[in-house]
Amino acid sequence: MTVLQIVLTAIAGVVAVWLVVLIVRNMAPNDYLYGALGVLEVGLLVQFVVGLVQVFGDHGGLNVAAYVGYLLILILLLPAAFLWSIGERSRAGTGVLLVAVVVVPVLFLRLQQLWGSR
Repeated sequence: MTVLQIVLTAIAGVVAVWLVVLIVRNMAPNDYLYGALGVLEVGLLVQFVVGLVQVFGDHGGLNVAAYVGYLLILILLLPAAFLWSIGERSRAGTGVLLVAVVVVPVLFLRLQQLWGSR
């Protein structure tokens, strides 16, 4: 994993714990949480650019379509979860955010698996 991915995974972990606390306390996400999600999304956009640069460099036998697909999912996941959660102002909406944040490190692992198989 790259340093960027480790930092983003740590941010995702902190946000995930924060979301669990909100769910347990039956509280809606606040602006601070949305700010943290925004920081995470900016980091994911940076990861997207870094990933594209890697793909257009020497990538050997990498499955480029799958790799770019996972990169796209990374940048679209949080905005989709955000839109869903603001439409559903209950624990379920907060749960959707939690699922999205937990999926981020999983997608990083998948990107590493694809890159390692080249």
